[in-house]
Amino acid sequence: QVQLMESGGGSVQAGGSLRLSCAASRVTSGTYHMGWFRQAPGKEREGVAVIRTDGGKTIYADSVKGRFTISQDNAKNTVYLQMNSLKPEDTAMYYCAAGVIFGLRAEWYRYWGQGTQVTVSS
Repeated sequence: QVQLMESGGGSVQAGGSLRLSCAASRVTSGTYHMGWFRQAPGKEREGVAVIRTDGGKTIYADSVKGRFTISQDNAKNTVYLQMNSLKPEDTAMYYCAAGVIFGLRAEWYRYWGQGTQVTVSS
């Protein structure tokens, strides 16, 4: 069982930055791929960025390429999402997830955090 806890959400104006953190209850490196997903009210959950368990490959949604960066610190069992140049359309609940299939599909991820809210005002 892997427990995930997100932090770092908040409210920011358009053009601002936030860094989300996801702390895992046990070692995920070498076992689980990690991902960030988001869900806005009335919309389906979508993949934002994922990173392979070995940290060697990442995938980003087209909507965040060049603005968001996913990274991980294996010593701290923590995954980060650095979000720059934020836009109002980035407003959503952001979730961290762990899974064994690498990709942006939410159904491929088995373990989920409770989420952290990100609100971007214009």
